[in-house]
Amino acid sequence: MYYSGLGLDRAGDRRADTAWITGLADHPGTRVVSLWRDQCLVRGGVPVSATAAAARAVLDAAPEPVFLGLDGDTAVFAADLSDRPEDEALALTRADAVQDVRALVATLGTEEAGLLAYARGLLHWHRNQRFCGACGDAAESRDGGHLRVCGGCGKLLFPRIEPAVIALVEQAGAEPRRCLLGRHAGAGPEAFSTLAGFVEIGESLEDAVRREIFEEAGVVVKDVAYQGSQAWPFPAGLMIGFRAQAVSETTAVDGAELVETRWFTAAELRAHVEAGHGYRPDSIGKLLIESWIAEAGTENTEPPENTEKTDENSDENDHGVRDPAAARAPERSTTGH
Repeated sequence: MYYSGLGLDRAGDRRADTAWITGLADHPGTRVVSLWRDQCLVRGGVPVSATAAAARAVLDAAPEPVFLGLDGDTAVFAADLSDRPEDEALALTRADAVQDVRALVATLGTEEAGLLAYARGLLHWHRNQRFCGACGDAAESRDGGHLRVCGGCGKLLFPRIEPAVIALVEQAGAEPRRCLLGRHAGAGPEAFSTLAGFVEIGESLEDAVRREIFEEAGVVVKDVAYQGSQAWPFPAGLMIGFRAQAVSETTAVDGAELVETRWFTAAELRAHVEAGHGYRPDSIGKLLIESWIAEAGTENTEPPENTEKTDENSDENDHGVRDPAAARAPERSTTGH
């Protein structure tokens, strides 16, 4: 699965050693990946990276480069060039364009996509956590970029993670088996997806599944079962996937986040996907839908061909959850995610 299972050694036991981090940054074999305002710098559609003297130049140009980890014996750093004009960032890295990592997944392996997404999320956090939320003083980067410390009150600031649940709802006891998908506000007329939402303070992941599905679709669910998780650093998400059993087929959409729901048999959902109403190839929603189709007893258990074209720069991601940074009033809008 994209953005998960990264094989990089994050060296958490050593990155507090400033001398060690400095030595790695100075090493000629070190690799540096560069981003500009959350986008990859690319040349010919391929993300650029630098080593040797070019890497040193990029690190010197970035205000707070971060250490991502070790790829074997090779140290990997990320440099944020967002403070510089776009043309200057392009020239410095010998790139010819900027592009979102989600637009590049078709040409990247899962390992490289995971590395770039990791860099994107960590650099985004640094840009948005320059000051302490308690006293307002400036915070400085520590531990290779995995910690910020307030220069005033000394508060320790760690990278923020925003967990969200995503669920495929199945009608309990139905023959043939049916699952429930929803169409979110602003989505196309046939753009149905799994249901999702942010976890709130004081609730378990299973509680969040039950609450979100009832709030958005008016469906009471039971038997919530974990399926898997996916890093989603766009900007700071962690998607936790579930399958849930609906007590009845009755639905009542909230009209705000969901505008329509539809029950699908496996055959109907397969046909829907093959007609071009699919899902992003990098989303955990793909796993939830394809595994359900395969289990539901269709004659052909091969995953359907996914032909949907999606907008990788949309504020609302493929899980149906709007990126919190895109709509800050309220701060965490869950238009589907």
